[in-house]
Amino acid sequence: MIPIAMKSKGATDQNSILSINQARTQSALCAQTITTLNKPPAARRAAQAASPPHPRPHAETVTRAAAQTAVPRERKLPAFAKPVQKGQKTPLPVSNTSLTACFGWNTLNAQCDVDVSAFLLGGSGKVIGDSWFVFYGQAKSPDRSCQLKAAGAADRELITIDFQKLNTSVKKIVFVLTIHEAFAKRLHFGMIKDAYIRILDAQGKECVSFQMTEYYSNVISMMIGEIYQHNGSWKFNAVGNGVAKDLAGLCALYGVEVSD
Repeated sequence: MIPIAMKSKGATDQNSILSINQARTQSALCAQTITTLNKPPAARRAAQAASPPHPRPHAETVTRAAAQTAVPRERKLPAFAKPVQKGQKTPLPVSNTSLTACFGWNTLNAQCDVDVSAFLLGGSGKVIGDSWFVFYGQAKSPDRSCQLKAAGAADRELITIDFQKLNTSVKKIVFVLTIHEAFAKRLHFGMIKDAYIRILDAQGKECVSFQMTEYYSNVISMMIGEIYQHNGSWKFNAVGNGVAKDLAGLCALYGVEVSD
């Protein structure tokens, strides 16, 4: 069971874990612990590569208020070399010992702060252990095979996968986009556009890409794609299906035990 400290602006309901979607960053983590800190989205992502000092409360309040009123900055989409349609399954190069999953999107609402996460599942369709998922609060899997990183100009975020380090019990990795604080701010995927995933080989060449075309107002998390093992080889599945669950709800869906 992973204890997740909750932080809310009002009284905390101990029977609810919806506040996992509050802003947080990574502190010292062990396999059984994920802690939460109050940081704005930009600092949360920066903390994946470094651990800057916590901003003063007043500066943080100003930063978040400004972000909520700013006009969404649109990014140009990369050129997709090998696009596929929703539901299409594509073999991945068996000769590659590593792959990179790259993610991008644009928003129609300045408050939509999208997070990337990945769940490492066994043959049962559940995580092989409570700590076997990566997200902004835990940027590396326990075996260090999957790492969440801030991307460059072409993509917003990426996850690298090292198959030489990957636990042999992992049979599938599901990539998810989640809107931060969606319940509290009444946000949904109808406010998102241009969401995509593209898989690159070790040389940076595109193996496959999938751009979503369906967006719904009753969805706050989107399983955009997955890679899975089939007959000893790895394949990509363009999923593009969403749920009305936040990160805590996804943890429950994939078998991660979460406590307040």
